[in-house]
Amino acid sequence: MIAPLAIGMKVRNFCLRLVGVLAAALLPMLALAQDFETKAPFAALMDYESGTLLFHKNADDPLEPASMAKLMTIAVVFDELQRGRLAMNDEFFISEHAWRDGGAASGGSTMFAELNSKVAVSDLLRSVIIQSGNDAAIALAEGIGGTEDTFAKMMNRLGEEIGLTGTNFVNSTGLPDPNQYSTARDLATLARFLIAQFPEYYPLFSEPEFTWNKIRQMNRNSLVEMGIGVDGLKTGHTQAAGYGTTVSTAAGGRRLIAVLHGLKSMTERAEEARKLVTWGTRGFELVPVFPAGTIVAYANVYGGKEPRVGLVGRGNIDLFLPKGANNCPQATVTYRGPLRPPVEKGKEVGQLNVMCNDIVVQVTPLFAAEAVEEGDIVRKAMDALKELALGWL
Repeated sequence: MIAPLAIGMKVRNFCLRLVGVLAAALLPMLALAQDFETKAPFAALMDYESGTLLFHKNADDPLEPASMAKLMTIAVVFDELQRGRLAMNDEFFISEHAWRDGGAASGGSTMFAELNSKVAVSDLLRSVIIQSGNDAAIALAEGIGGTEDTFAKMMNRLGEEIGLTGTNFVNSTGLPDPNQYSTARDLATLARFLIAQFPEYYPLFSEPEFTWNKIRQMNRNSLVEMGIGVDGLKTGHTQAAGYGTTVSTAAGGRRLIAVLHGLKSMTERAEEARKLVTWGTRGFELVPVFPAGTIVAYANVYGGKEPRVGLVGRGNIDLFLPKGANNCPQATVTYRGPLRPPVEKGKEVGQLNVMCNDIVVQVTPLFAAEAVEEGDIVRKAMDALKELALGWL
């Protein structure tokens, strides 16, 4: 994310006109709504578009991800498919490790793949997503990385690229290991990456069942069939960690991602997740603010042909505001600046931070409305004098 320096603003009701210059505090991508409670020891509700947490509870504390670690296994497989290094009809071998440690003999979730058999990637992938098959996850890991250890390194490398800061993987299944951990925020960020980066594969998460080798297995994410708009992603459970889930819904006009973990039963997991996503979709109201192309604010350009550039959203900017909130909305625009030319039209250069009761409820990216080329020597000299005399905010 952009490390923001503030430019200023002026707020007038719902019609925000952000102009002028005013210093503001740095704003994290975090919001906390106090009017919701959950039994889950770990929880996060993320706005998909901006990555803002609308609700969090111990969201940055380490947790055992259990089978939610398979979201990264799936991400690596999707990435290999998208890059053309893997095909759905490729077949992978079921090794003794996959059969013994992930198959029926292990007592965990499995697709019941036979030892020394070969299974298509499409079937292995569906087993991991729908049934959480450990044998399928290991077979994919070994088929792509050669060994599960090598595949775990691929998982961690992709995690770094995504921006996961509190996560480490040592296996493809999520089976307990003291060196395997994550956070609710990181799991939500991972889910956001999967949805955004792989739209062609994301519908697999909402398939209600999977039949392979005459064995019918239902989707472990019971919220998919609950009729509340949930279309993914993954559950997890170990005896030590409890029951957890990472879910997403586009009901209510925007996509939300919810993570809960540490619950006592499957029933409690489903109910707490249902409550959180229902609150997220119904506890906010849509307020249209800036039509597409409307200048939200201006950012200074040091040494540019023009001294500043307008900032616009990508299409309309609508605010989702907590129902019944007072002192709402307030806003700042932040950007890393002053910008230096050339500034490309459409380049992301800042963000609109919307607050209610001094709590951040939405962060929306802003883009350069037009290109700004380098200025002549006179413009550069004037900007240099301005920096000496006044400094840049």
